Formats: sequence, C-alpha cells, structure tokens
Amino acid sequence: MKSYTTKIFLGLFLLFTSFISAQTLNKNQFQVKGNCEMCKERIESTALKAGATAARYSIDTQTLTVETSENISSESVLKKVAEAGHDNEKYKSSDETYEKLPGCCHYERDTEVKIPVAENHHSSKAENEFFVKGNCESCKARIEKAAKDAGAKSAEWDAEKQTVILDFDSSKTSADKILKKIADVGHDNEKYKTSDNVYKNLPGCCLYDRETPMGAPNPKVHADENSNKKDADGHNHSGEGKAQSHNEKSIEEVKLSVSKAATSISKKDAGLVFNIDSKELLKAACCNLSESFETNATVDVSFNNAVTGTKQLKMLGLDQKYTSLTKELLPEIRGIASAYGLNLIPGRWIESIQLTKGGSTVTNGYESITGQINTELIKHADKSETSLNLFSDFNGRAEANITHVEPINDHWTQTFLLHGNGTFGDTDMNNDGFLDRPKGSQINAAYLLNFNDLEKSGFGSHFGINFVKDERTAGQTDFNKKIAQDKQTAYGVGIDISRFQVWNKTGYVFKGKPYQSLGWMNQYVFHQQDSFFGLRNYSGQQHTYYSNLIFESIIGNTNHKYKTGASFMYDSYNEDYLTNQFKRNEIVPGIFAEYTLTGLKYTLVAGARADFHNLAGTQFTPRLNFKYDFTPQTILRLSAGRGFRTASVFAENQQYFASNRNIQIIENGGNIYGLKPEIAWNYGASLQQEFKLFGRKSTLVADFFRTDFQDQVLVDLDKSPQQLVFYNLEGKSFANSFQTQWDFTPFKNFDVRLAYKYYDVQADYIDGRREVPFMAKHRGFVNFAYATNKNTKGGFWSFDTTLNVVGKQRLPNTASNPVEFQLPMYSETYAVVNAQISRNFNQKIRAYFGGENLTSYNQKNAIVDFRNPFGNYFDGGMIYAPIMKANFYLGLDVSF
Repeated sequence: MKSYTTKIFLGLFLLFTSFISAQTLNKNQFQVKGNCEMCKERIESTALKAGATAARYSIDTQTLTVETSENISSESVLKKVAEAGHDNEKYKSSDETYEKLPGCCHYERDTEVKIPVAENHHSSKAENEFFVKGNCESCKARIEKAAKDAGAKSAEWDAEKQTVILDFDSSKTSADKILKKIADVGHDNEKYKTSDNVYKNLPGCCLYDRETPMGAPNPKVHADENSNKKDADGHNHSGEGKAQSHNEKSIEEVKLSVSKAATSISKKDAGLVFNIDSKELLKAACCNLSESFETNATVDVSFNNAVTGTKQLKMLGLDQKYTSLTKELLPEIRGIASAYGLNLIPGRWIESIQLTKGGSTVTNGYESITGQINTELIKHADKSETSLNLFSDFNGRAEANITHVEPINDHWTQTFLLHGNGTFGDTDMNNDGFLDRPKGSQINAAYLLNFNDLEKSGFGSHFGINFVKDERTAGQTDFNKKIAQDKQTAYGVGIDISRFQVWNKTGYVFKGKPYQSLGWMNQYVFHQQDSFFGLRNYSGQQHTYYSNLIFESIIGNTNHKYKTGASFMYDSYNEDYLTNQFKRNEIVPGIFAEYTLTGLKYTLVAGARADFHNLAGTQFTPRLNFKYDFTPQTILRLSAGRGFRTASVFAENQQYFASNRNIQIIENGGNIYGLKPEIAWNYGASLQQEFKLFGRKSTLVADFFRTDFQDQVLVDLDKSPQQLVFYNLEGKSFANSFQTQWDFTPFKNFDVRLAYKYYDVQADYIDGRREVPFMAKHRGFVNFAYATNKNTKGGFWSFDTTLNVVGKQRLPNTASNPVEFQLPMYSETYAVVNAQISRNFNQKIRAYFGGENLTSYNQKNAIVDFRNPFGNYFDGGMIYAPIMKANFYLGLDVSF
C-alpha cells in the first residue's frame, strides 16, 4: 500500500510538472481600482495595448493579473492603466482623468492602506531624458558605456533621479536602440526590461529593486556628503540611505482601499486556506482558542467530558490531535498540552488565525494530517495602543485582558499581553451533584519584541516569552480540594498546569534579491501537569526544543520558487499514571524541500521531507497542492500528502480518566508505549465559485477530503464499558469529509454564511469495522451577521447569530452494563443557538451582550451512574452534546 500510494503521488507530480513547466512568461498580480464591467474592459484593453501578453481583471478582488514578455515591464503597463483613469498600487490617475470617467466607473478613492505611487514624470523630463534603474557608480559606468556602444555621442546617468540624458545623431541611432542596449547589459528602463539571468549576474551592489515604480527614487541611493565614497572594488556602496529630498517630492501616497473580510479564503494559496481576522473573533465570547471557532463552519467544537468540562476541536471528521496546532508557526498544542492547551491562548491576544484544510506545507513539520491551524499574536501597530477587555457571564466566570502594543522606534515594537480569569460559581444546571464546568483561575502573561529592518539591512526578528499558571477543580459540588483524596467521600478532579515557553524567529532578506531569504526559528517549551481524577493520579512533564532553518530563493525567475532547509525536534516526556511511570525522549532531525511553480492560471506546490525519528524510524513525507483558476471567480484545488505522528495515549485521552475505566495497552512491538507511530495519507479537492447575487459578492465553496490511515493507534471504548483499550490498527481506517459553504450578502451590512457537512468515519477494530463514536454524519451551520452604518463618531450596532445542527452520533457499546446504566446505540439530533449584540459607541469603546446555547439543549444523564462515582459503572466521558443550559454574558472593550 505504501509503495503504491507513493507511486501515484510521484506520478501526479510528474504529470503536473511536465504539463505546466514550459511556460516562462513573467506573471504579476497588482491591486487596481475599478467598479464595473466597463472598468474591467478598459483596464484589460489598456494593459494589452501597453504590451501585456495577457491581462485579467477581477472586480471583486480589485486585482489585475498580467503576463508580460521580458522586454515589457509591469510598471509600464500599470502606468498606462493609471493614465486611462484607474488608480493602482504603482501609479495614481490624475484627478482630471478620473473625473472624465463615466459615472458608473467612479470608484472610491478614499482608502486605508498607504502605498507609495510615482507620479507621471514625463512632463518634467528633458526630451532625451529616460528612466533607467541603477544603484551605484558601477551602474553609472555600465549604463553610460552601453549607451555610447549603441551610438550615443554622450550619456549622463543620474543615480538620484534614476534617469539618463542622451545626446545622439538620430540619423545614425535611436533612443529605442540605445535603451535596448542598456537593458541588454542589465538595467531596466522605461522601454525595455532586462532578462532575469543578466540581472542576477550583476555585482551585488548593482542589484536594484525591480519592484520600485519606474521613476521613483531608489532608496539605496542618497546624495549626502558620503555619496561619492567608493570601496576597494570601485563600487559605490553608500547608497543604502534615504533618497534626496527633491526626489521625495515626486512620491505621493495614495490610499487604496480593499475591504478586508472577517473571514476569507486566500485566493493566492495553492491550499484551501481560511484567513480569520480578529473581527471574526469579536462575534462570540471567544475567551480562548477553543471558543474562537464558534462562528466558523470548518472546525467542529465539542465538549468531551462532563466532569472536566473540556472542549476539543475536530476537523475533517477526526480528532484535534490530527491537526497541527501552531502559534507563530511554531508547534504549540501537542503532547502533554493536548487536553487543555486550547484554554491557554486567550482570544483577545489573537491578531489572526490561518486555517488550512488538508496537508499543509512541509516546511512546518510532519505532524499535520487533516490540516493546520496557526495563531498569530497581536504585535503590529503604527502607534502606541492599549486595550482593556472585561468579561463576565451569569454563572460566576469573569476575566480581564490587557494588551499593549508600542512602537519603540522605526524598527522596534514591543507587545505586552496579560490575561486573568476565574470561575467561582458552582454551576450544576442538570442537578446531578457534579459541576458542569471546573472552578479555578488562570494567570497568563506574554511579552513580544519585534525588530523590522528588512528594507535596509534586510534583517527582521521576533522574540516572545510566555508564562501560564492554570488551576482547576471539578467533580461533585461538595468536594473540598483542601482535604486529602482518601479522606473524603466526594469525588473530585484537580488539574494544575504550569507552562513556560520562549521563542525567536529571525529572518534575513538578501540585498538586491527580495526573492531570496533565510529564516531561523527556535523555541523551548516546558509544560507540567499535575492532576487527579477521583482516586487516580496523572502527572506529565514535557520539555520541547524545536528549531527550523529555511532558505528561500528562485530558479531563473519568480515563477519558479523553492524552499529548502532542516529542522530539529526534541521531546522529553515523563508521565506517571497510578503506579506506572512512562518515560521517553523523541529526537527528530529532518530535512525538507519545496518547489512552487506559478503561472497565470495555476500554482503548483510540491514538497517532501525526510525525518529521522529515533523511535519511529525514518519517515518520508511528500505533499502536493495544486490550484487552477478557470477564471478569477472559479478556482479548483487539489491536494495529496502524507503525515505521521507519535501518539501520547494518556495525555490525549484524559476525557476518559473521570470514569471507572481501566487502561489497557495491547503492545505491537513499537517503541512508544509498545505502539507504532500513526501514519496517514490525506487527499482533497475543492471548488470555489464567486458570483454576484443581489449586486454583491457571493462565494460558494465545496470540498471533499479523504484520510486513509496506514497505521493508527485506535482508542477502543466498545470492548467493555469498564475498559479503555489502545492498540495499533490491523486493517483499514478512513475518514471521508464533504462540506459545502455559501457566503453571501443579501443587502448592505448583512452577511449570511450557510454550510452543510457530511462525515463518514470508520475503522477496523478488534471485533470488526465500526463507525468511530462521537462523530455525527450530518451537520448544518447558519450564521447571520448584521451591522448598522457608522455615525459621525464611528459608533454602530452589530448583531450576530449562529445555529449549529448536529445529527445523531454513534455511542460506545455499554450493553454489558445494568439496564439503567446503558446508553442507546445513537444519540439524538440537537441544535444549538448562540447570539450576540454589541454596541460600538465610538472607535475606542465597545460593549457587548450575548448568550450561548439559547435553545438550552443539554445532554440528559451526561454522567453514567453519577450517584456512585467510585463504583464500577461511573463514566463522565460519554459526552456528545452540551452539558450547560443557556448561559448569558456581557463584556466591555476600551482602547486608549
């Protein structure tokens, strides 16, 4: 099976590569302002007349995708587009030209994103003065010599103005011929663009920025008192400062507005990537990462224990452990942290989330099987910003968040993050004598320091440090944690977590080569959990060191990019369960490479990595993602890939500890608890279609993913209600996932999201193939979001409602229990409604009020034999639905 699948993968890779690698045109995508079909026709026809070999404009995304041959620059195309009346990221149209456009073409020119744009300089240039790019004295000598070789009597190149003045006899040569010769020796100009090979062979000091608009000041050139200093090789290297002041006057800032959706699908990524903005997180309570997906249809959030009240994520029909959960692209929630790690990332610390369905890039590791969820913390601000969030619900939970981002100078920014929460009330809504959620408190603090000097020195760095202390008590309402476990009759659960981590990410962009960079990430994590469940003790300690080195560059041109590098992972585990101790050290050096091929309509990302695991052996992990744009509104994606992981069977299954189940491990010759590692292949296809509905953008996405396990550690809850059995797969295990999602806006400020999901998840257990328990085959999702128009103070109301419908789920076999302690074969279908109303009084003050589980549906008899928690039939892990009834909350956000 392994060799057969690998052959299929490699065959697909060769097929895709041979099919599309022949194209070598330069492709670029730029932001261009426009309104209607008339704008689209004008922009595309202007681009083609300017020399583009292909041009496609998207009204919805406000982007122009062009292909140009080597002797035509994208800058010259964009300049003509601006002259036709359309502002873009390189040039701005004159007010006079803009006003002459038809009324339907008058796009909004007020914006938020500031992008430098060069004005039209031709009116101020001399008749024989032309824009030519360069950096230093060596460039000057080369340009002027090429001009004279082409027949010019004289040539004077000015580094500050980025122009050359030519004197020539028009009967013997021409400006066109001279500029062609200048491009041939390596210098882009307003008429011709040099080839990539010639450009790359220039000396390092001569590698000018090819993305700077033609005629704009070169940031590497200045004319201060040191501007004429040369080094030993005769090259002028002083041009790394600022441009001359009179040149700065030729640059203006145009604000190009692109409405940023709270959740959007990346149209550039080859994989199916959802970008979740902090605005999306404000639609719900979002106290921590586990609650950040309540308005997202892709991730399923579920309770998995009636005693500890923990939540887990599921994606593509499989448990959270098969999704790579990272923070700042560094491994985060794994190992000992698996059960409660989602509670350790406060929602108000999150700047954005990137959610990838299916196999992610090999540069981020080997553990991703169903996808990756990456969390980025708040760390960007143009000015000092402080935010305070206060939150409380009506059942005794309160929290406070303080975030402060402060620019220290032009290059340094620091962020302070502080979070505290406490649950003080005894919540027992079903009157079974057990708390519906644990009581306790958490203190969480982080400090981030960022350095960004990529434009000048090429260096950037990010440093972070985080400390968490979390203490929880659960169990029966009359349990007293101060009394020893063996001295009281009440059943109790105690969970104490201490976590410390420090990390750094440093990058370097090579001078004159913006496409070439080197990045190095390092992280150390210490995680300690001490816990008890009734009379059972579990403690775990984990030390993790992770390092990842990535080099990125191109092959020939930016249509062919590659990444290569090496990684190292060290995990030290020390676990104690009852009287048994389990220790292991996992040492995993690895290497990887990834190639990206980009054309006008397609993107192919093919990668592979080899990891040399001291306990799991050498593992080969190939992954492939392919995107094809039939049109800018119709996008097909295909993916295939392999992933592997080692199972931490105790830490990942703590939801079953609050029960009478005895743990049994059926060893299979592996080196981790006697078990082999988990290995799976994931295949996926998705189709994204955008169209106009009610005159507004509408998006429909349908995707199908299949996960096939080659090896798996099965968690068998059916062998006996008194046993929790772990063993390796003998046979097949698979998960089929189908989802369709429709986002549309019926009218202004009102957004609708509808989704349906179907899961088919089965495995061959010891006694035969069965559906995996606690996984509904059918799920429905509806989200409505409405906001009023802003008033003069920036105030507005917003309303958000989410409905989740969860179909029946197979429940573990409890037939051997007495009748009163038996569960049905399947759960019932249920629905949950969450809603929130918020009021922004101005840009700095916001208040919100909401409710969770407004239908008040809660699982009946959530705890099996709750009256006798120390008996044979007690089980708090058979959870398929909410435990708490309707819960209301309110909060306040204030920024300074």
